[in-house]
Amino acid sequence: MSKALSKAKGFKKSKSGTYLSMATTAFGAIGVAKQIKKARAESDTLRLIDAVVTAAGVVTGLAILYRELKRLGDDDVLLG
Repeated sequence: MSKALSKAKGFKKSKSGTYLSMATTAFGAIGVAKQIKKARAESDTLRLIDAVVTAAGVVTGLAILYRELKRLGDDDVLLG
């Protein structure tokens, strides 16, 4: 396995990879906000509940990624 390939596989466990994951997860919040707005406009309780559950998933995902970022600390895979 080449050195570049092993670095690419380690990207997910790096600070950069974690920041990228956080950004994509936060981007999902835009879709959830649109879903909530549409559900409220249509007074659709079931869609509103679905949006709230999805939002809870986004928040949980961000919390897990933040914890992973704190856990990485200074021992970044790509730097060493």
